[in-house]
Amino acid sequence: MSLEEFHRNFRSDLHTTIAERVQAGEGPFPSEELVFAEMVMEHLAETGICEESVVCHWNGKVGNAKLRITGYALSADETALDLFVSHYFGTEQLQDLADSDATATASEGVRFLFRAASGNLDAKIDPTHSVRDLVATIRSRWSDIDRLRVFVITDGKTKTKRFSNKEVHDKMVAVESMDMERLFRHTDGKPRDELALSFVQSIGRPLPCVHVPDPDADYEYALTAIPGQLLRDLYLRFGSRLLEANVRTFLGNKKAVNKGIVETLRKEPEHFLAFNNGLVLVCDEAAFERADDGNLGLSFLKGLQIVNGGQTTSSIYFASRDDRSIDLSHVMVPAKIIILKGSQDEARERLICNVSRYANSQNAVKMSDLSANRPFHVQLEKLANETWCPDGATRWFYERAAGAYNVMLLRDGNTPAKRRKLQETVPPKRKLTKNDIAKYHEAWRGKPDVVARGGEKNFVLFMEELDKVPGVVPNPLDAPWYRAMIAKVILFKAIESMIKTKEAKEVFRQGWVNIATYVVSVVADRLGDRLDFDQIWMRQGISGGLRELLWDWAVVVNAVFNRVAPGQQISEVAKRADTWTKVRLADFSTPANGIIELHYQ
Repeated sequence: MSLEEFHRNFRSDLHTTIAERVQAGEGPFPSEELVFAEMVMEHLAETGICEESVVCHWNGKVGNAKLRITGYALSADETALDLFVSHYFGTEQLQDLADSDATATASEGVRFLFRAASGNLDAKIDPTHSVRDLVATIRSRWSDIDRLRVFVITDGKTKTKRFSNKEVHDKMVAVESMDMERLFRHTDGKPRDELALSFVQSIGRPLPCVHVPDPDADYEYALTAIPGQLLRDLYLRFGSRLLEANVRTFLGNKKAVNKGIVETLRKEPEHFLAFNNGLVLVCDEAAFERADDGNLGLSFLKGLQIVNGGQTTSSIYFASRDDRSIDLSHVMVPAKIIILKGSQDEARERLICNVSRYANSQNAVKMSDLSANRPFHVQLEKLANETWCPDGATRWFYERAAGAYNVMLLRDGNTPAKRRKLQETVPPKRKLTKNDIAKYHEAWRGKPDVVARGGEKNFVLFMEELDKVPGVVPNPLDAPWYRAMIAKVILFKAIESMIKTKEAKEVFRQGWVNIATYVVSVVADRLGDRLDFDQIWMRQGISGGLRELLWDWAVVVNAVFNRVAPGQQISEVAKRADTWTKVRLADFSTPANGIIELHYQ
């Protein structure tokens, strides 16, 4: 598929999404541009480039300077902030966006950031606009924010993808474009191409190494030591995307291994190389060249992933961030680099999986940690593919592997007519990711505060629950469980859709996903045994009576949020366990008679 075809298909998907929302009466999405922006931001979150994002359109002027943002993503610890500014053409033909126009668009977001950090933007913003909460967070957390990025998201094509950094109040702001070409590369199965490192550019020379080529193997091998400062900068730039193939996440400084790392960084940085077990990395491509002394060195890596040593990497980053006295200039980290050679994507991913598995085996990592191939996900994918909705013409899609939905469209929808037919059979709104299932499932299990921590964290905990708690799901999964699971999805989406309408904007200013999560948990808590999932499955929707009840309960949940933490970001308040306690104690109206989804005694 060409870039131009991808652009046309993306527009087709956009119009399908808009039509679905118009039919559902959703809002507030007043323009095609904002729906486009939301789709791109969702993609960025799914690929791990940023955290879950919030559509938040605001524009204004300070003097003659134009300020604007289309959305933002704030990390859970409020130390990384991404702003999005859209430049939308809305044309059938792919347009070129000149670098000068892209940087001008980015400047609107940079100015917003500058004014928000300065504390002089409040008077320019309507008191009811949800962007006020973001401005307040930027102002109060400015000293703690250490990664700032402004993305220009466009349906055009830019020549440059990463522009010169901007400086705002002594902090560097990275400026990038997320254009059709970059999105195409992701959809084409090459998201790791984003993770590239030039040692010549970063440290001014190739990195000394021992290279072990093997013409008969499906990989090559290199041994080296990576400067600690470079590793820190890599984590700052790419974050957890570096660790996608790593089976564990950062555990915090309470763990003995991390305490030891921090202690070495503080007291004996020159001995880090001797004390640390090091990293194992895989990469899709590598380049070598001779250094000035004639020795061979690594000059470039592309598609790199840290499959062992995530604790070391994140500990170095967080320790140096939180303790400015730590000097990384004498820190070197041993590294083993596996350079993949095979051309078959499936074989390459299998090798990565096995490298990750065996590289981590000294800490007894279970195969279940490699989640995509777990029986739960395989069985769920099979059920989704085999179970048709009551109309006999449509079904839901479970995306066990990232990008599988687009792969299906590309594989089977090779003409516009076939693509439209596929999207009618499996609409975009019925695509479910692994994080989606974890969100809907755990919301029903009464864990809205855990769900609010974010897709990846909630997913990891959900996987742990499947291992530790018998009966969380049936084994093997069966059709009744699947239909009930989809009913929970429909319930969640119905609540979210209601409170995102234009008419609801006066009541629900922000935090729609969090409010929907808490309402689902309340329903499970108070009506769990009485709710007839088969009714929801058969309708693929909910009745007017249940809709009215859910609206009333959503208003109560929203009021609790406003009472316990007025003026704060709902997304942050929702993560507190005591918030769920307070919501559970709230006074919710009694269901009226005649709601067809409820069993009455």
